[in-house]
Amino acid sequence: MQKTNVRFVDPSKSPFHKVLQKRVNQYFKERGISRYGNAQMIFKSVVLLATYIVPFVVMLTFPIPWPISLLLWALMGFGLAGVGMGVMHDANHGSYSQNKVVNNLMAFSLNLAGGSILTWKLQHNVLHHTYTNVCGMDDDIEDKLFLRFSPHTTKKWYHKAQQVYAFLFYGITTLYWVTAKDFIQLAKYTGNKVNKQTAKENRISLIKMILVKVGYYAVFFGLPIFVFNLPVYQLLLGFLLMHFIAGITLTTVFQLAHSIEETNHPLPDDQGIIEDNWAMHQIRTTANFSKKSKFLTWYLGGLNYQIEHHLFPNICHIHYPNIAPIVKKTAEEYELPYVEHKTFVKALESHIGLMRKIA
Repeated sequence: MQKTNVRFVDPSKSPFHKVLQKRVNQYFKERGISRYGNAQMIFKSVVLLATYIVPFVVMLTFPIPWPISLLLWALMGFGLAGVGMGVMHDANHGSYSQNKVVNNLMAFSLNLAGGSILTWKLQHNVLHHTYTNVCGMDDDIEDKLFLRFSPHTTKKWYHKAQQVYAFLFYGITTLYWVTAKDFIQLAKYTGNKVNKQTAKENRISLIKMILVKVGYYAVFFGLPIFVFNLPVYQLLLGFLLMHFIAGITLTTVFQLAHSIEETNHPLPDDQGIIEDNWAMHQIRTTANFSKKSKFLTWYLGGLNYQIEHHLFPNICHIHYPNIAPIVKKTAEEYELPYVEHKTFVKALESHIGLMRKIA
């Protein structure tokens, strides 16, 4: 995979993106508000980080019955997913705050989950946000173990049942991430030139990655076992429960935005050119869901407004519900699709439908 192999057509061939940018910029200008986060974003960050961290501190500090500790681990799983969607995501896009120091500080919340900022940005910001749903370029739709997400990859016999077992694999994604994924991606992105760092910078990044993961496992296992004498089997089961909940939550939410029946999976022509410009491509490959649910919009960090996010990743997600009508109206004016499912269940059905269709 070479990042420079695929290109989009000249954006001047359609004024859609330029008109949309002008209208959204006007929205912020007329109201005199920042496109970054505000007090609402700070409050959310405190709540989500506390949901992830406080239950663990409680388990270390007080004698907690085994059934109650499982509930706390489950709560941590939802907290971990919430931090990923509602705090870390904006920070690593640079949309959390206008202050780069604040963005960098909040971006470290990814390290609290054992992940690497470098490889996350390469996979998500560079590849996924540029080449959304393009087979061979977007790692998010790359075949994974027994799962097939693109109609353009090789179909295997075991894919016939993937709509049944997919969610079990979704549940191990964050565990795989904190254990091995970052190392594999660092080697992969260095080899295919997506990672532009020098050899020295990569060595430093590797050392940081190792330290983060050693520290992560030391906190979750070393500290409870050797300092607080907690039972190993209880820790292990609780840890696995936390990651299963976080994994299935995060992965399912991201799948509902791109891997559904209504979105496109375009292929470049022989010259490596996608027939749309970048903004039109984002519209055709992305979908929204549950826009009227205030709770989901809050907890998912606006990821149910993926169309707005993909067109404006530099705008904090708290503004997506307000700019969504502008995006939808402009898309309709230029006869572009604006895919949205009214409910989470409808979006989930469409995802399962795609998994069944391409199996």
